[in-house]
Amino acid sequence: MSSRVSALYRYPVKGLSAEPLTTAQLLPGQGLALDRQFALAHADTVFDPENPQHLPKTRFVMRMKNEQLAAIESRYSAETGELHLYQQGKCLAQGNLSTAQGRRQIELFFKDYLADVIADTPKLVQSLGHMFSDVADKVLSFINLASVRALEEVLGESIDPLRFRANVYIDGLPAWAELAWSGKDIQIADTHLRGLKPTKRCAATNVNPDTAQRDMNIPKALVKHYGHANLGMYMQVIRGGIIKPGNEIKDLL
Repeated sequence: MSSRVSALYRYPVKGLSAEPLTTAQLLPGQGLALDRQFALAHADTVFDPENPQHLPKTRFVMRMKNEQLAAIESRYSAETGELHLYQQGKCLAQGNLSTAQGRRQIELFFKDYLADVIADTPKLVQSLGHMFSDVADKVLSFINLASVRALEEVLGESIDPLRFRANVYIDGLPAWAELAWSGKDIQIADTHLRGLKPTKRCAATNVNPDTAQRDMNIPKALVKHYGHANLGMYMQVIRGGIIKPGNEIKDLL
């Protein structure tokens, strides 16, 4: 079986819900449009939108520390700038992220929602063209579904692939084949991507995206069974184009 793109996702607000995509426009040297465009920074985080710098994820509200985020379903409209936050189908808050008032409404919601774990009001931050990724490079994160199934087999438990919060989920490769993609070039449709480095998994993957509970220890399991904590690959876009689920993945020699 040939390897193909299985699903595409982006995460407009760092730490909040995945947004499934039916197609994605890739640009050289860029991540997915709107992916991690916004973040909830801790009150004492210094971020200059006029001169954005990569900051460690500990400077932000995120699932590695704040698993409560997984209980919130977020829906962002790029057309209107509106962000809606739901829990069990009920809208708890909404705000237009293009306005100071709208951002403040979202900040105050999370101040109350996370009052037991953070002391101050988080700041909703953004800088046009900046990604609040866990790595400084603008990349796409890939997950090989065969690797997830291999981990499921050794653990004897089902693993929701969305624990890994990737942009591109692929299938048809042997398990762990993606870990050899550093420096390797691949083609998807008309696009050309290059492997940057494997994705080292953190405690965010321990959070069940359906229950918001820490019910597994993925990094520990990876180290125990495979001798490393890697699952997935960061990929850089070399040549742009449009990709969609079902596209075949080809090696570029």
